Amino acid sequence: MSAPKKYNAEQLMTVVLAPIVSEKATMVADKQNQIVFRVLDSATKPQVKAAVELMFKVKVESVQVSNVKGKQKRFGKMMGRRRNWKKAYVCLAAGQEINFGAME
Repeated sequence: MSAPKKYNAEQLMTVVLAPIVSEKATMVADKQNQIVFRVLDSATKPQVKAAVELMFKVKVESVQVSNVKGKQKRFGKMMGRRRNWKKAYVCLAAGQEINFGAME
């Protein structure tokens, strides 16, 4: 599959930052056939869909995005904040699967 005409392939390669590996992400992957990714803050649903289809050669059915607020943390007496970030729940079409062990 190639990148859609309106998106640059090099730009799409930077949209998906990393897969999220957690208990919740594993549970969602098993039950709803969804994969959870950390994505750029400026990424849109169509960009995430195009990027996942380009990078992993799978058919994406739908994408849900969630903005995650950074936690408040203390550094001694000072209060600080972690960065806000965005995660995307990518629903794969029936019969599709991403094998992260086979990535180069």
